[in-house]
Amino acid sequence: MGRAERSNDSVEYAVLFPGQGSQRVGMGAELFEARPDLLVEAADRILGWPLREVCLEGPEELLTATDRAQPALYALSFALWMELAGRVNRPPAAAAGHSLGEYTALGAAGVFSFEDGLGLVAARAEAMADAVGRQPSGMAALLGAGEEKIEEVAAARRAAGGLLWVANLNAPGQVAAAGGKEDIEWLADNARQLGIRRVVVLDVAGGFHSPLMASAVEPLQTALDGVDLGEAAFPVWANVTGAPMGAGEVRGLLARQVTAPVRFGDSLRSMAASGVEVFVHVGPGEVTAGLARRTVRGCRTLVVSSIAQAEEAAGLLEA
Repeated sequence: MGRAERSNDSVEYAVLFPGQGSQRVGMGAELFEARPDLLVEAADRILGWPLREVCLEGPEELLTATDRAQPALYALSFALWMELAGRVNRPPAAAAGHSLGEYTALGAAGVFSFEDGLGLVAARAEAMADAVGRQPSGMAALLGAGEEKIEEVAAARRAAGGLLWVANLNAPGQVAAAGGKEDIEWLADNARQLGIRRVVVLDVAGGFHSPLMASAVEPLQTALDGVDLGEAAFPVWANVTGAPMGAGEVRGLLARQVTAPVRFGDSLRSMAASGVEVFVHVGPGEVTAGLARRTVRGCRTLVVSSIAQAEEAAGLLEA
């Protein structure tokens, strides 16, 4: 992983939180020991199922289920954020999260509490899982083709009666599409003829961030309307727009996010343009650090996926 060799108070940093797909059985063992108040007592009460047991024991099929993976990643990423924030004396200049990670970013910024955020993520995951059950769907990463090309392919497929949309704009050369199962298979079978170098079918439950998730919007909006939102302590960039969220935009942007493309690459470029030089991935894995390196040439990255890494990153940011 990339390392920031030194930092000082003039260097601006952003925190990035991962989305679904970064989960693995066994994650967070030390965090459950360090923060049982959040990850055992509060989490089990809110979720109604044992977070620690699911994260540490699985099985993998259970942990990767949408209604388990999303709350698990939110909770562990938030706990890692607290480990980092407690060691750094200055707030980040910016924050963003990939898909469900946007909720972690908003929780980190104090827009809602850990508990309210976990409840929202659980409601979101349940609504999205229900949408998946209504229409067999999936996602695929499309390598060697830009956004315009993939938009063209998707539009042509829809015109022919198919179901296909651009879903993730993650980084240069990393674009994902969402669609019906047959449409994703069609993409994989016809990649070369379509001008796409390679199609990688993703191991996800459904066609997220596309109109296939439309039935999830109403229950999510109801959950959002039931939570009090505070002012953000630092700017949070929105997946939907690739720009900072305004104070009155949070509910609407989160509701739109389940059916709209994730413009994570736009967020990274915008944060860099605003002066961010160091990007800190906070959560299991290190996916967002990799996306930052691909998107912002010359940026420095840190990964915080353990308490030891939180201590190391804090030392570098405070040096």
